Amino acid sequence: MKHKFHVALAILILLTSQLSGFTQESTSFNLLKDDVESVLPPLGALIDSAIIHNPYVKFRDNQIILNQAKLRVSQGQWVKNIGLQSDVRYGTFNNFNNYTLTAGQTPDIYSSLTTQLNYGVGAFIRIPFDEFVTRKHQIKSAKTEVEQATNMADVQRNELRQIVIKQYNELILSQRLLKIQSKYLEVSRFNMEVADKDFHSGVLTVNDYSRISELSTNAEAQFQTIKIEFNTAYLILEEIVGMKFNLSNSIKN
Repeated sequence: MKHKFHVALAILILLTSQLSGFTQESTSFNLLKDDVESVLPPLGALIDSAIIHNPYVKFRDNQIILNQAKLRVSQGQWVKNIGLQSDVRYGTFNNFNNYTLTAGQTPDIYSSLTTQLNYGVGAFIRIPFDEFVTRKHQIKSAKTEVEQATNMADVQRNELRQIVIKQYNELILSQRLLKIQSKYLEVSRFNMEVADKDFHSGVLTVNDYSRISELSTNAEAQFQTIKIEFNTAYLILEEIVGMKFNLSNSIKN
């Protein structure tokens, strides 16, 4: 886990430096002329940042740590059945001694009261039959939980990568559509100016003027729709990757 921490820290430092440089350059960004992918951090850096900041990935990683701790506990259960046992007693004890003066005689038994400290130390090994039978299954179950948690973390990372890639491309696509719609809007506005002059000079009929006006209105509405779609994709990408890109988003309509 220390290795993963150092890797995550290195990635975070790299992303911070990239974001700092990006923020400085983004002030001159023109949404209708520049390409947004040229000023965003690389896609790989966005994916790494999303993984670092995503709470579900953190939850899965914590689940791995928890299950690994359970596995260590299961593997170390046998230790509790081996140990040392001591016994210490202090007090007045009645001691019996056999004393024989001559061989063949019946020994005399003497009793005496003595205040003393008695102690003993010994090792023990317990082998509960139920633990002996179930320990193998407990360890196997704990290993399976670790493997499942690891797989779920990998799945979470893969899903997050796909989300970032999709959102990144959606942002690029919306900007390209916005550029196309912007050019169409310029043409539509120019046509509307010409139509106004022709209509007031009596060259253009009411029907033709209405048709050009409708096309111009639709172009304006479509431009604003795509603009909102771009801003939405932009903000969602910021949320997913945990970065603020600070684009000016200045559009001259």
